[in-house]
Amino acid sequence: MAIADFQSLLGLLPFVKNAPRQNVWLYYDEEADALYVNFKKPSIATDSELTDDDVIVRYEGKEVIGYTVLHASQRPAGFVHTN
Repeated sequence: MAIADFQSLLGLLPFVKNAPRQNVWLYYDEEADALYVNFKKPSIATDSELTDDDVIVRYEGKEVIGYTVLHASQRPAGFVHTN
């Protein structure tokens, strides 16, 4: 990763700071064009809901344990919703 690319990651800091937990794991699946955001490892959801903007919110009980952002590469820069 080039140094200039690293600077764009700094935009994630507010998201991580306001996340349900301070540890955040990210995985991008290019074939599925999905970004997986997990706040807990292992991340085993007991329920989920699909939002109007194609984000799957995953729950363990009442706790949000992660998000799946569908069509991730088509999102504008800085697209991260936490509510």
